[in-house]
Amino acid sequence: MARRCIVTGKGVQTGNNVSHANNKTRRRWLPNLQETALVSEALGESVAIRVSVHGLRTIEHRGGIDAYLLGMANTKLPTDLRRLKKRIQAVKAA
Repeated sequence: MARRCIVTGKGVQTGNNVSHANNKTRRRWLPNLQETALVSEALGESVAIRVSVHGLRTIEHRGGIDAYLLGMANTKLPTDLRRLKKRIQAVKAA
């Protein structure tokens, strides 16, 4: 599984540790990814996704997972979130 947030696209960054003697060694900064379950009000169930904390705050700021997905264009969503959006739209239409 890739270390990438499905909401924000944040991924691993690389750089150098620089010592006091100016020695450089490679290092990696990992995104703060969390496996979390968000409740979809339209579906009436929880949806497990792996998202960064910044992405989780974005979802909550937009009013939950349903409002976030319905407000985003399909071209900006990964395939698993597109499928979830399609399920939510089908429940809302019925």
